[in-house]
Amino acid sequence: MTVLGIRALNRATLARQLLLDRADVPVIDAVAHLCGLQAQEPQEPFVGLWSRLRGFDPAALSDLLTGRRVVRTHLMRRTVHLLTADDVLAWRARHDVMLRQKVLGVYRRELAGVDLEELAAAGRAVLADGEPRSMSELARAVAERWPAPGPRPLGEMLVAALIPMVQLPPRGLWRMKAGVRNVPLSSWVGREIDPPAQDGADPVGQALVRRYLAAFGPAATADLRAWCGLAGLPAAVAAVRDELVAFRDERGRELLDLPGAPRPDPDTPAPVRFLPAFDNALLGYHDCGRIVDDAHRGLSVTGARVVLVDGRVAATWSVEDDAVVVSPLRRLSRADRAEVAEQGRSLASFLTDDAGDRVEIAAGPG
Repeated sequence: MTVLGIRALNRATLARQLLLDRADVPVIDAVAHLCGLQAQEPQEPFVGLWSRLRGFDPAALSDLLTGRRVVRTHLMRRTVHLLTADDVLAWRARHDVMLRQKVLGVYRRELAGVDLEELAAAGRAVLADGEPRSMSELARAVAERWPAPGPRPLGEMLVAALIPMVQLPPRGLWRMKAGVRNVPLSSWVGREIDPPAQDGADPVGQALVRRYLAAFGPAATADLRAWCGLAGLPAAVAAVRDELVAFRDERGRELLDLPGAPRPDPDTPAPVRFLPAFDNALLGYHDCGRIVDDAHRGLSVTGARVVLVDGRVAATWSVEDDAVVVSPLRRLSRADRAEVAEQGRSLASFLTDDAGDRVEIAAGPG
């Protein structure tokens, strides 16, 4: 079985994530290809798409949100993602059990004795008037029936698990700040979610395997689980296994992939890329060593924005006083610093419309 080294995996990941070459595709196609973008920080997906698409116009994403073709909702790993409406409708039922278990993992004691089906029915009754509500407003509306848990556990269970919801614009629109207002997914997009399969088959799970590998492969089954949070995918993997090709990484793990998916030469040049907080290029794997060194893996879960140099995390970045400030994690060569500065100026212009396009690069270690 062919062994893929770290650099080969890195270049494959960059290609699948549209980070090796900026893509000329419509925004909605990019969101679908990436299986959604992590979006608990509302403005971060705009940076993620700016880094991936040639000539990205942020208004195009805002228009998709207001046009109800892209939505903000809890899905993979119970985190807020930006996904196409079609994907949410197709995938949501397959995530129901996981979403409930994730919330119960935090609030099992508080929600002990609460009949979750009754709670879901009460929540739907409150939402039947069509009015958007915050999580706390919805929780308070049912708290008289269940006073013991407190509003937070009730609200989390209703909004993140029991009732498929979307977060309404203007939250998530370009350069807009707005609180979270929720409505049921089906009422917002005008369609019901796809029902779960009744015959024991798992077509949605199989589709998730294929879609994940297209955007993240080659990958191990542990990586797939880390991305979606679903425990019950081994059968789906087994069902499509004859369609896939297998490799091993340098640790001996089996990696699966789609046979025709891009796996560029490991020596393919990789341009500097600025990634947003919680980008799935890092969070979409159980083992993200293909893109970040062991010493810096914690950055992916703390919300640090990172800079890729030669395809690997080499710096963090922030915006201060309309300037993009880069803090290297290792010594950068003169050529690397020049490319980081060039991309940083472009990012500063995108984020601030500041003619100065300021970027500051700290000296860094070494």
